Amino acid sequence: MSTNSTIKRSLVILALALACPRTAVRACPVPQFKPSGADEDINAIGHRNVGKGVNLFSLDREKKLGEQLSKEVERSSKLLDDPVITEYLNRIAQKIAANSDARVPVSIRLIDSDTINGFVLPGGFQYINTGLLLQAENEGELAGVLARGIAHTALRSSTKEATKGELMGLSTVPLTILGPAGWGGYGIYQGLNLSIPITYLRFQRDAQRAADFYALQYLYKSGYDPECLVRLLERGPSQPPAATKIPETFSEFPPLPERLASMKKEIAKLLPHQDTAIVDAAEFQQIQERLRGLKSRETVGPSALPGKPTLRKRTDPDPPTSHP
Repeated sequence: MSTNSTIKRSLVILALALACPRTAVRACPVPQFKPSGADEDINAIGHRNVGKGVNLFSLDREKKLGEQLSKEVERSSKLLDDPVITEYLNRIAQKIAANSDARVPVSIRLIDSDTINGFVLPGGFQYINTGLLLQAENEGELAGVLARGIAHTALRSSTKEATKGELMGLSTVPLTILGPAGWGGYGIYQGLNLSIPITYLRFQRDAQRAADFYALQYLYKSGYDPECLVRLLERGPSQPPAATKIPETFSEFPPLPERLASMKKEIAKLLPHQDTAIVDAAEFQQIQERLRGLKSRETVGPSALPGKPTLRKRTDPDPPTSHP
């Protein structure tokens, strides 16, 4: 069984075991993300409760759930633990977290996989693949990936989605693992061939819109050019390839053109141009070169001889999949 399949199956089992008891509530209102004046006030960042709303998980329980899920992920994944790269990612993440509405500590881990992907667990645990780090063209785009994951953490997206599922009586859909930059691949029910109610998917699309909205603000507040995230999504892939064949009604992501238009509107309205905004840094290029060097040595192997064929160990043989 592949690493991705093992992770997904294990997360499903653990999330089901930890899910909240079913409630008697049978219906939820149709979602509609409409930011308030306070949501648009970037000077109020850190003093807003953007994660408000019905949630059957306490903040403490959410953190404990994330810790348990992270242990399962790390047992099933090949992590890249290079101290230089890890320190660099953590430094950027902590800078963004300090300029966000997140109410729990944020941690970043790097998975050694060429797949352009990443995901966020409850309680501030975020993972990105080496393929996603190499996909970014500058530090601002990397910061955009991290900011979007931190936005999901601030919104408490995973446990709020779990709560909505409980309130709708969806005992088979207890938890959603959300991609930080809109890349799919780690939905908790991905590939399980379940029939997900349209209303629930609308809740998910709403969570993705909210993450886009707040990620731009966190980037801006941290000194980065928020346009970097827009450019990264424009270059794509911002959704699983198969998602382009899925009608919007059955997709967990809003249409990409709609997302990009909303983000550009927010930047023009709320985030004035800053001449000193960070787009790139020499250190980012050095980190990418270091990562390429590490992966090259992994490919060749310490005992390889010039002219001898070598085999590369595939760490993520399954292509990204999408929701049925």
